[in-house]
Amino acid sequence: MCALRPDAGIEPGMLLVASPLLRDPNFTRAVIFIIDHRADGTTGVILNRPSEVQLVDVLPQWYELASGPRTLFLGGPVETNAALCLAQALPGEVPVGWTAISGQLGLTDLDSDPEQQHSVFSGLRVFAGYAGWGAQQLADEITEGAWFVVPGRPADVFADPEVDLWREVLRRQGNRLALIATFPDDPRMN
Repeated sequence: MCALRPDAGIEPGMLLVASPLLRDPNFTRAVIFIIDHRADGTTGVILNRPSEVQLVDVLPQWYELASGPRTLFLGGPVETNAALCLAQALPGEVPVGWTAISGQLGLTDLDSDPEQQHSVFSGLRVFAGYAGWGAQQLADEITEGAWFVVPGRPADVFADPEVDLWREVLRRQGNRLALIATFPDDPRMN
């Protein structure tokens, strides 16, 4: 009988939600959207880390298309000088420079012409850097209790930073994960 890997059910479009046990400051209370998951590794972006950098200051050509707030989001600690753009295409649209990830969510090539994209996206967000794991690394972290793997929704990618996405995602799972959503930021304050 073959044992299932802890990350066997992960697919692009799913979320990794940081356990309260995860104390790496890069990932404390992070909600990560999975972009790619293969035997040799996993890539995603942190959805709930807006920066103070206005998108107009770094990618002005994409500012008008971006979902609010129009800031650069911190996608993760890997290659923070590179940008990834998640966009939700309108039904039936396959935008130029866009690669599907899950349903109508996909990656948009920031080198493509944004003028051609005005009527094909219902949401767009730009991330500096990404989160990445090598082969077996994510499975080990899941086994250690660092991450919860849950279904994602397109609205999660474009969630208002004023909303506590970490709590919202956990609450909607019900049962044990909904209880974990009540875990205090600082357990010593409990």
